[in-house]
Amino acid sequence: MIPATPTLLYIDDDAGLARLVERGLTRAGFKVVHAAGGEQGLARLAQGGIDAIALDQYMPGLDGLETLERILAIPGAPPVVFVTASQDSAIAVTALKAGAADYLVKDVQGEFIPLLQVAVNGALRQAAMQRARDEAEAEVHASRDRYAALAAEREVLLREVNHRVGNSLQIIASLLHLQANSATQDDVKAALTNAMGRVAAVAQVHRRLYTSHDLKSVLLNQYLEALLEDLRRSAEGNKMSRLTLKAEPIEIDPDRAVAIGIIVNELVMNAVKYAYPDGAGPIHVELASDGDDIVLAIADDGVGLNVKTDPRSTGMGQRIVSAMASKLEADVERDPAHSGTRIMLRFSRVNKLVAPKSASAAAS
Repeated sequence: MIPATPTLLYIDDDAGLARLVERGLTRAGFKVVHAAGGEQGLARLAQGGIDAIALDQYMPGLDGLETLERILAIPGAPPVVFVTASQDSAIAVTALKAGAADYLVKDVQGEFIPLLQVAVNGALRQAAMQRARDEAEAEVHASRDRYAALAAEREVLLREVNHRVGNSLQIIASLLHLQANSATQDDVKAALTNAMGRVAAVAQVHRRLYTSHDLKSVLLNQYLEALLEDLRRSAEGNKMSRLTLKAEPIEIDPDRAVAIGIIVNELVMNAVKYAYPDGAGPIHVELASDGDDIVLAIADDGVGLNVKTDPRSTGMGQRIVSAMASKLEADVERDPAHSGTRIMLRFSRVNKLVAPKSASAAAS
């Protein structure tokens, strides 16, 4: 912002011309302060209160270019208009390159004073715009710094939340495991074991998130490997020893990862219970990308469709798989060519966009 009455420091060893400048610019709304040389001008500038400077070139002691260099070395120095009687264009070029806001040639009669007024006003406007730009840039940088600090703090908090949720769910899974081991009824033991696997599937997602550099996605191959390792350790001993995984490193959002983990848990546990009535057998989990889709398959080489419905089955696992598949918008089908049982799910890598309502529907 330009002051209502700007103060001009006029540095020139010509006292008579300085009086002409003072009278002329005072009438134009300026306050003019005179300094008879470079050293005196620098001393007055150090006292403060100067909005613009008009600087002569040829003076005893420090000349104009030397004084200009000293002025511009001061942080926040006011704009300088170079004023000299010399017609040497090299001085003008040097002054402008050094940082002078403008340059004009003076005459001893003072006819240059209106031009000086225009040049000083222009220099003040330019300086005001530069200050505004600098302040805006400083505010932008400060805003970016604040945003970066908030983002970093948010990431730390999210990581801590995932850590605590993961730990809490793991404790619940461990308690269910202990309760299952102490249960005397087979159906109760099976129900608790199933519940433990479902809780562990969710816990593994949170564990993946707080140990990952990216809190917005889960790497499915690592997640499924950890999930299947939990199943190997927790359920039915040696019947899990032939559980294998073949998965591509596909990233997906945490909500969909939870649904995938629960589906894998249910189908694997179903194969463990019913695929091999006479003992253990292989169970394979496969995950691969196919264009924009992901294909998940859980297969065994067991009795397949030839087995009758087990009377112990409550159908809960099938309902959970259907619910999670619906959340994924997945197509679920059984591979009829597989000798045992092979369940395949195909779903989009990302959530499908909900179709926008029509104008008539929106208006109703």
